[in-house]
Amino acid sequence: MKVRGIAQAIADGIRQEMERNGKIMVLGEDVTYWGAVFGFTMGLFERFGRKRVIDTPITEQTFMGLAVGAAATDLHPVVSLMFVDFLGAGFDQMFNHMAKNHYMSGGQYQMPVTVITAIGGGYGDAEQHSQVLYSLFAHVPGFKVVVPSTPYDAKGLTIKALRDNNPVIIFGHKLLTGLPFLPFEGIEEEVPDGPYEVEFGKATVRREGSDVTIISTGLMVHRSLRAAERLQKEGISAEVIDLRTLVPLDEETIIKSAKKTDRVLIVDEDYMSYGVTGEIAFRLQEKALKDLKAPIARLAVPDVPIPFSEPLESTVIPSVERIYERAKKLVGSK
Repeated sequence: MKVRGIAQAIADGIRQEMERNGKIMVLGEDVTYWGAVFGFTMGLFERFGRKRVIDTPITEQTFMGLAVGAAATDLHPVVSLMFVDFLGAGFDQMFNHMAKNHYMSGGQYQMPVTVITAIGGGYGDAEQHSQVLYSLFAHVPGFKVVVPSTPYDAKGLTIKALRDNNPVIIFGHKLLTGLPFLPFEGIEEEVPDGPYEVEFGKATVRREGSDVTIISTGLMVHRSLRAAERLQKEGISAEVIDLRTLVPLDEETIIKSAKKTDRVLIVDEDYMSYGVTGEIAFRLQEKALKDLKAPIARLAVPDVPIPFSEPLESTVIPSVERIYERAKKLVGSK
């Protein structure tokens, strides 16, 4: 079937796994009639009712704690964290219990929890509703970190998460959801009707190239692809890699591509300092430095809050134009 955006794809994946596995439950703010606001649980309340799709009070600490307890009693909760920016309200339950209880119990208590949260700016929702922050989760041992960019991947990665006994955080970019009240920069594509998995730790090459490798995830994949089209018109061949998951990270694919093109640009919508761009850059220089013909380039959000002002917001979040210019400058160093 044709699916526009990742929201419906994620909801379809959850529905099919709920039909297969009676231990899966959904909880969080507005997960019933509103479909968790950004559509990730749309249609589930109508299909499964209030016993398995549960609206909670507006208290992240409470429903994250509920998820930890449910997982310890052999259920698999799917938790909606409406905006990733709200993680602070449930920080202790997520980072000190959800991520660590399996380890601290010596393997006696598994933590099959899937958290789905909305990320990203680009539509003027200001400082407290526009961040990405997946590097915080990637930094803490215990979480698997998933960032789909297409409907096909969104469904397959969601199903994979729901078959995993570890805490998995799925980060869905709002501009990729396909919802009518938001700008849309994603794609519509064929998605199998039946269930399928997309493996964690397997990046994909979205566009083959020979002059420069652009590594990105989520919305930045689509902007990198559009920048690559512009570069192609000037005779520059850009390879675009979609990481899909940050934990586990597919080092093999990015290192192979870096050695092939000998120039690398890492593009991220998270903050620059102590983030994904720095981690990937270090791994590349550690294992592919001798094959590179230019310093690794990074493009990310500078260390400032995401502005409400549209001109300022568009300045701090990497755009197609800035990706194009940075990649062109990098190749120009040949």
